[in-house]
Amino acid sequence: MGRRADLSSPELQIFNHHLYELSKGMRPLALMTMTLEAASPVIARLQSRGIAHHIHEACPDRVNVVFGSRLAVQAVSSFMVGPLCGLSAEHDFMLGVLLGYDREMQCLRFLERRGDVVRPEPASIPPLAQTFTLVEEPRSLAL
Repeated sequence: MGRRADLSSPELQIFNHHLYELSKGMRPLALMTMTLEAASPVIARLQSRGIAHHIHEACPDRVNVVFGSRLAVQAVSSFMVGPLCGLSAEHDFMLGVLLGYDREMQCLRFLERRGDVVRPEPASIPPLAQTFTLVEEPRSLAL
């Protein structure tokens, strides 16, 4: 028997946090995986607020609820049709970037999934702080 999804449930606390980040423009999209029972109040709130969303079956007893920008949801729902582990490297990259994951890490993940060779950054490049020299401004003399 599943746990009752009330307003203090961890799922709804995370959902409220995602809504906050979406409202501040921190990310265009959020994704939550949960039981259908826990997803019911989340879906009801998305519908009542007119927030674009897409429900995707993750496995027989869990769903992915994707919500946020109407265009981002529309784009993701066009390719989120099977298991997430079955996404192409390109679709996995798009999903990760839209969810606000680190872009550099998403680039690395994309290249690895495609089987491309990832070249390490040259070690000879000095840190940024070493490329600049500080020049003091002349001090005015008090008369």
